[in-house]
Amino acid sequence: MSYQVLARKWRPQLFEDLVGQEHVSQTLKNAITADRVHHAFLFTGARGVGKTSAARIFAKALNCQEGPTTRPCGVCPSCVEITKSQGIDVLEIDGASNTGVDDIRELRENVRYLPSQSRYKIFIIDEVHMLSINAFNALLKTLEEPPAHVKFIFATTEPHKIPITILSRCQRFDFKKIGLVPLQARLRTIVDEENIQVADSGLAIIARSGGGSMRDALSTLDQVIAFCGDKIDDDELQSLLGLVSRALLLATIKAVLERDSGQLLALVQKVDEHGFSFRQFCQQLVELVRALVVLKVVDQPGDLIDVGETELQELRSLAEPITLEDLQRLLAILIRTEADLAVSNYPRLTMEMVLVKLAGLPAGIDVATLIKRLEGLEKQLSSGLPAPPTRPVERAPAVPTGEIPPPPEEPATVKEPEALFTPDSGGKSWPGLVEFVKNRRKPRISSLLEQSSLLFLELPQLRIGMPGRYFSMADSEMRQAIQDLAAEYFATEVKIKIEKNGNGNEVPLSLHEERTQQESDRQKKLRENALEHPLVNSALNIFGGKVESVKPIDKGFV
Repeated sequence: MSYQVLARKWRPQLFEDLVGQEHVSQTLKNAITADRVHHAFLFTGARGVGKTSAARIFAKALNCQEGPTTRPCGVCPSCVEITKSQGIDVLEIDGASNTGVDDIRELRENVRYLPSQSRYKIFIIDEVHMLSINAFNALLKTLEEPPAHVKFIFATTEPHKIPITILSRCQRFDFKKIGLVPLQARLRTIVDEENIQVADSGLAIIARSGGGSMRDALSTLDQVIAFCGDKIDDDELQSLLGLVSRALLLATIKAVLERDSGQLLALVQKVDEHGFSFRQFCQQLVELVRALVVLKVVDQPGDLIDVGETELQELRSLAEPITLEDLQRLLAILIRTEADLAVSNYPRLTMEMVLVKLAGLPAGIDVATLIKRLEGLEKQLSSGLPAPPTRPVERAPAVPTGEIPPPPEEPATVKEPEALFTPDSGGKSWPGLVEFVKNRRKPRISSLLEQSSLLFLELPQLRIGMPGRYFSMADSEMRQAIQDLAAEYFATEVKIKIEKNGNGNEVPLSLHEERTQQESDRQKKLRENALEHPLVNSALNIFGGKVESVKPIDKGFV
């Protein structure tokens, strides 16, 4: 005898066998019990959820020799013929193959004749949405006023393609996708009867791969049994289906939350070593994070997430310390990454960089919290906190000027220590000499003098200390040029002497060093004043940030 696939071998034979479609089963049974059976039914839903099986069970219930009954016997000739798809009075028609108006005309001719041996002549048309418009029009009159001995059962996965004139003449039943828990329970019954050894975690993987379809799940189970034999190992199962292990997914999310970039790179390497698709890996991460979001929003998720009880507890402990805002941000980035991976030439690199980025993201603050803090700041201001003064002409400064007075305007030259002036210099100074050289368009000489220190000034003697890295530039030509410019500036003969700094002797600061130090002290004072200002402190408390830099308003800051 030839092998029969599990989907056919374990096809439901009673209303009670329809997993996850209790609302349909109960309605049909009530209609039979009350003798209020409509003449046309439309079964809609995803593939493999039991539409055709329900149609056959309903046909058996109506034509069973013991019926009409809600529990067909399954042994009478009518039940046996329908089970084997050999019923003379129960015709199963493929809508995809019989789309034309001529096929419907033939059906209309057949409707006129009484059933040969059954109570009703029943027409089951699968994928009815494939019929042409002309075929639907030819069916309208018959469907509206069929003979008493005729019942129509239509099945489709795309009800939106059926004309409204047809829909209005049918009782519609929407079949739901089968949840993970009932699907897994049905698989457990089947594998126990088939003497197949498989853990609950393995059945959960198979059930999840079915995507809510019993037929798809059973087809996967058939494939797994052919690969693994009577004993199914989880690792072999995941390898066969190309799925990343649940433990690896949980470890990835945990590493992101713990900001462990090194661990994330190691996990990505494992995914690559096992030959898994990075896009599939990202899709599974999206599903996992979505489950965490559901657990943050709903205390009892029920059918909202397809996980077993053991895994549900693991997810609860993982979701507990995370904020909903962080999970939503994580989910949005992973969804964009999944789309990028579809066209990326470097999927591993893309996945690595995204996970490292996620591990480095700072904790987010929800908008409601920010608004609450802003309202608190508004109350503080209205209670008497002085507002920062504004000037009518100048643009508003970023840092309030009420607490940080603008610094005095910098002079064109830096004041020289008193000890370096002599009466013989005529009030002229070393900074004046440097500025004089700069005005004479001698940039090379003026830059060199700015980096040098004044050691002694008592005309006609002028001693200059020059840093070691510049000392080699002070050749005889340079010395003569400096001496000539100094004589012109001081209006008298000047004898210069250039010495090399760095022999262990302390030397005065150069003009460049003095300006740098003054600017540093000023910037430090500006920062201290800014951090002491109450409005700045309130802003930091509201937004949870830190001051990166402080810019004075007299430096062109807008």
